[in-house]
Amino acid sequence: MTSVAPAPAVTERRLRLLSCNILAGASVQRYSEYFTRSLNAVLPGRSKLDNLDRLAEVLPQFDVIGLQEADAGSLRSGFLNQTRYLAETAGMPFWSHQPNRPMARLAHTANGLISRLEPHSVLDYQLPSRIPGRGALLARFGEGQDALAVMIAHLSLSATARARQLGFIAEVLQDFPHAVLMGDLNTDANSAEMRHLFAKCGLVPPAQATPTFPSWRPRKALDHILTSEALRVEKLWALPQAFSDHLPVAAEIRLPQHVAPRPHRLRR
Repeated sequence: MTSVAPAPAVTERRLRLLSCNILAGASVQRYSEYFTRSLNAVLPGRSKLDNLDRLAEVLPQFDVIGLQEADAGSLRSGFLNQTRYLAETAGMPFWSHQPNRPMARLAHTANGLISRLEPHSVLDYQLPSRIPGRGALLARFGEGQDALAVMIAHLSLSATARARQLGFIAEVLQDFPHAVLMGDLNTDANSAEMRHLFAKCGLVPPAQATPTFPSWRPRKALDHILTSEALRVEKLWALPQAFSDHLPVAAEIRLPQHVAPRPHRLRR
């Protein structure tokens, strides 16, 4: 019998992440369209589906995707669960969503998870806010101290509410040595509430600001992919394609070999 020398041990692996506020499929190209096309925001249309199809073409480049302002199935989306639609159109095997702001049958906002990896568990959290309707979705890949925890969140416009929400998120994530927080956090990394987050858990500030809003002339870094120190960010960038009023933000990170399960299509 011929023996084969073992391959060298791989100590790290790469994972590509994407976070995108999709505005329920609507495309906004300038501030005036918030008013001139306001009726489109509450009505379904072919343009929204076309926009989702364009996004679905991009998703297979990534391993874990977080969505904000996806529609869970209401009038404005043609009663389509947009997270499920994107996952199935992109050929991604796993998805979950967190509906958190129903408005009769007109609109139903949700956070969404689309993944090439199978989560060990997915938990929903309601975030503290004077006005209900903000949530965070926590996906855990693997178990125990070797788990990768990915939280997807969409925070409030109010700094006071964001401070409470980030304080809550810090309490949840402080138990995970390998954590990712991604989403539309509605603030930049230098704000007081973000500095409090970094002080209270293992997440670290980004090395650079990545402007994502408004998508037609990005000046504000409101969308983030933040990681624990043990997860090395090799690249952080905004996609040039505008699928809503925010540009998607992407990251490529290095995982220690022992963290999270190994799907057969995870990049090396």
